[in-house]
Amino acid sequence: MPLVPGLRSPYETVEKFVYFPRMIDKIRLHARGQLHPDFINNLGKAFDDRCCQYLGVSYEKLRDWVLANPASSDELAFHWAQSQGRKLSANDIDIWNSFMTKRGWRDEAREVLERRLRENGLGPDAGVETMFDYIEVDEGRPARQKAL
Repeated sequence: MPLVPGLRSPYETVEKFVYFPRMIDKIRLHARGQLHPDFINNLGKAFDDRCCQYLGVSYEKLRDWVLANPASSDELAFHWAQSQGRKLSANDIDIWNSFMTKRGWRDEAREVLERRLRENGLGPDAGVETMFDYIEVDEGRPARQKAL
């Protein structure tokens, strides 16, 4: 995938919760016609869907709220999502972050990760161990070598 200006890393956080800022970026970029076509098929699916399910809010409701409130901050969107679903504790956030930042490492997503690495000609020297690492490298950023 190409580097998309304005699309943050999946490691970016709002109130220590990973991925949510990236999902908000994708919603806003798509609405402005600035999201690369490679991303459009998965809007509301995959990690977006997991994130919304974890929060207990539908992607469609979150998308509609974000688009109706274009000046809202990540924090405001995050609080709104929790008010529609469930309020996350610090422990809930730790569980989410641990799961998401390790996705593709010793789990059922490993096969997908290895396929994507092969498709992109990336080998063991790329430093990619997780799906988040893959996204980083695929978008032109270095893989993270430290846990959050």
